[in-house]
Amino acid sequence: MLVGVPVEYEATKPTTHDGSHLPPRSHSFNKLSNERSSQMHAFRAAVESGDHQAVIALLAEDVVFRSPVVFQPYHGRDTLAAILLAVSRVFEDFRYEGEIGSADSRDHALVFNARIGNREVHGCDFLHIDENGLIDDFSVMVRPLSAALALAEAMKVELEAAQRELGVEVRL
Repeated sequence: MLVGVPVEYEATKPTTHDGSHLPPRSHSFNKLSNERSSQMHAFRAAVESGDHQAVIALLAEDVVFRSPVVFQPYHGRDTLAAILLAVSRVFEDFRYEGEIGSADSRDHALVFNARIGNREVHGCDFLHIDENGLIDDFSVMVRPLSAALALAEAMKVELEAAQRELGVEVRL
């Protein structure tokens, strides 16, 4: 019995429909599963440390990026490199605050908070890991609407600067 928890509320072993107990779940993951999860953690660490080159190294050449403020997706590692450089300059006090996903999944979500001027931004990065362990699909959602509008406005200026700096033209 757990201290302070009545017996009727304690967890019971899982059973089948006939009342027999199920064997304990195996928590072993295959190597690819661990690679997928470690790629998400590597991405998070690179973003949090401001290591732009490490972030880009985790992207597939043909990565697709879905922006929270542009309808059409962007394509390609070089294009996304410019976008990520620009957004790293737009967001202030950026921090990841949560992770959603399991080690055996190709899909992961990183919940973040940041600021753009006096606007608080709450958002989520959705990452898909391909069969080679690289991010091949990257979508971002942000809220509230006032933050999304502030993001769109600030990105116009910073994206132009990032394109010049990296020698890349961002096209839809």
